[in-house]
Amino acid sequence: MWPMGPSRGLAVVACLLTLLIVAYPDISFQASLSGLKLWLEVVLPSLLPFFILADLLMGLGVVHFLGALLEPVMRPLFKVPGEGGFALAMGLAAGFPLGAKVTGDLTRAGLVTTTEGERLLGLTHTANSLFLAGAVAVGMFGRPELGLILAAAHYLGALLVGVCMRLHRGAETPPAKSQEAYLTRALRALDQARRRDGRPVGKLFGDAAKSSFASLLFIGGCIMFFSVIVEVLSAAGLMNPVRAGLGFLLQFAGIDASLSSAVLHGFFETTLGAQLTSKTTASLASQVAAASLVLGWSGLSVHGQVAALISGSGLRLRPYLTARLLHGLFAALISALLLGPAGFIPASLGRVLPALGSGAYLDGSFGARLLASARLATSFLLILILILSTVWLLRRIVYISLRSRD
Repeated sequence: MWPMGPSRGLAVVACLLTLLIVAYPDISFQASLSGLKLWLEVVLPSLLPFFILADLLMGLGVVHFLGALLEPVMRPLFKVPGEGGFALAMGLAAGFPLGAKVTGDLTRAGLVTTTEGERLLGLTHTANSLFLAGAVAVGMFGRPELGLILAAAHYLGALLVGVCMRLHRGAETPPAKSQEAYLTRALRALDQARRRDGRPVGKLFGDAAKSSFASLLFIGGCIMFFSVIVEVLSAAGLMNPVRAGLGFLLQFAGIDASLSSAVLHGFFETTLGAQLTSKTTASLASQVAAASLVLGWSGLSVHGQVAALISGSGLRLRPYLTARLLHGLFAALISALLLGPAGFIPASLGRVLPALGSGAYLDGSFGARLLASARLATSFLLILILILSTVWLLRRIVYISLRSRD
């Protein structure tokens, strides 16, 4: 009997999926439309401004400025160069897969090594706070107060993953050695990076817009493809044995077995899995923990997007997938604690902080979502401009002060 290698196995799976799509054309078509609607109404307007902004900041040298400025923080905590702080900030602001895109760009540009890029990829892959608070907490669970719990569990879990990824060993960039002050070094790095790029602002923006839209088109294809796969597998009954086995394992672990379908769907597509958790008969704490697990794992659909965005960078998927599993487990555990023994923490913060989101982001039109995302991206850009202006002004004050003394 001929051995079944990886290539042959993938060929068999591809043929099986093709036959299922042909056998269930109506289901495939409706699932594809649902995926397209999700991409057009949520993903495209929420990510496009950030994708363009990330490419612009790379070309303008702001990433190099932040790298020199954040070196004393990022390297001791996560064993990555300071440039990783930009990937972390963009990942937190816009959500996945932008963190992967920026990490791939940094690795291809030689600003981080492959090992450091793989550490960074595990750290910067987070969901958007608007999605956590607006789409999940309000839109799916109908409870705005859960936004704080979901966000805290998700981001704390990501930071714990970043600390764990320090154990991932390999070649590292040497720490920058200079007698200059950090602010002076940061501005010098910005100027040098801008001169190396050399593109006029108009061309830089055009290139950023074209590459960003091309990346988002691929992301839309991944969402549509995995939406179809999940639906045809369910229609063919192939998910039933896996769902039953997963339910048995959950029950054995003391978890409500009704969550098995949501977790299984979340393995493929995170949005669908998170939505199904809110419709189960499990307790609220179990529902939120399962949703955090699904959001931390992110689903094969997002993993496919990440694989494309890091292509050509030399980054491997195995450390990334390990990080995603850890992220899901950490986030689920933290959610359970915040809704259980540590419930006083979100209760106390809820009295001090306003609600994290509103249903307008989920229920609004394409223009409303695009405007919300553009406002967030603009706020992020204005903060960077304010920092750069303050640094420049301080340098001028010090320079004039020194000259007057002379």
